[in-house]
Amino acid sequence: MSQELYARLQKQLDRYSIGFPATESGVEQAILRKLFSEADAELFTRLAPRLESPAEVAARLGRDEAELARQMDGMAERGLLFRRRAPESSRYAAIPFIHGLFEFQLKDLDPELAGLMESYVQERNFDRAMQTSAAAFLRPIPVQRAVPVEHHVASFEDAAAILRQAGQIVLAECICRKQKQAVGKGCGKVMEACFMFGSMGQYYLDRNMGRRISVEEGLEVLAKAAESGLVTQPGTAQNPAGMCNCCGDCCGVLGSLRKHPKPALMVMSNHYAELDRELCTGCETCLERCQMDAIAIGGEGLAAINLDRCIGCGLCVTTCPAEAITLKSKPEARRQEPPKTSAEQMRYMAQRRGLI
Repeated sequence: MSQELYARLQKQLDRYSIGFPATESGVEQAILRKLFSEADAELFTRLAPRLESPAEVAARLGRDEAELARQMDGMAERGLLFRRRAPESSRYAAIPFIHGLFEFQLKDLDPELAGLMESYVQERNFDRAMQTSAAAFLRPIPVQRAVPVEHHVASFEDAAAILRQAGQIVLAECICRKQKQAVGKGCGKVMEACFMFGSMGQYYLDRNMGRRISVEEGLEVLAKAAESGLVTQPGTAQNPAGMCNCCGDCCGVLGSLRKHPKPALMVMSNHYAELDRELCTGCETCLERCQMDAIAIGGEGLAAINLDRCIGCGLCVTTCPAEAITLKSKPEARRQEPPKTSAEQMRYMAQRRGLI
């Protein structure tokens, strides 16, 4: 029964978000057993990623409402369910593995779970899931200073505009960098760099996983992130539930994309970097800044940009001492408009993964 239950749980999670694929090693089963008791796993498999009250679930499952409410609230406190609190009754929903179960372990990440995740992200099936879903999950947007002032940038491509229209802004640590640090592979870059908005931000506050900040503080975080060489990536929706600042060393999405021969084809990005060879001095500053290994020094000692690998983040532009690199907008025919809402984003992700 136990093995069948956790296999059923894995298959359910694999239908959500970027997926949670099975592996040859079976490490995903070890992760689930670490997080879920059999009772919690059984309840999770009876839920869906839509908010329900304990009364609704109790009526559907034929269980005692008070007992079920205690179990669901306990699961939410351990990051196993999403919870939206309300005066009359809290409501709960099943959540994906990413963004969800993994990120919600921010307070409770221990060396065992960090080690299991380190094994999981090395699996080929994990890379395939990330690469397939990258364009539907997160989208790199350009560093504001990399875009020429005369160019109009849509608000959904402007991190500052996203912060200003978010309402409540909650700042949290990066679970990816925290996990890498726990296994001795930390990059040393800014840890507190993930923004959560709306009901997701409130969940983080309710569990003391983040702190409320102002727009001005958020802009300071963005500036530090860009200085550190982090790629700003909001959720794909135009009104995202969150926005990350990621590095290729620790981020599961960027790490898997970097292994792909053509990352530019796998992301939703409307920009690309262009080099002026007349200005380039071959100083190599841009090499370390690029998280996709899209820049190399050629035989003439000058930089060369591989457009199959460039994701248009602009990190190379802002630190080029010779101002030899500029960020260009893709032609209108190749530009992409992200889904307007998170619900549309979920449908888009399911389409990308062949689920609908």
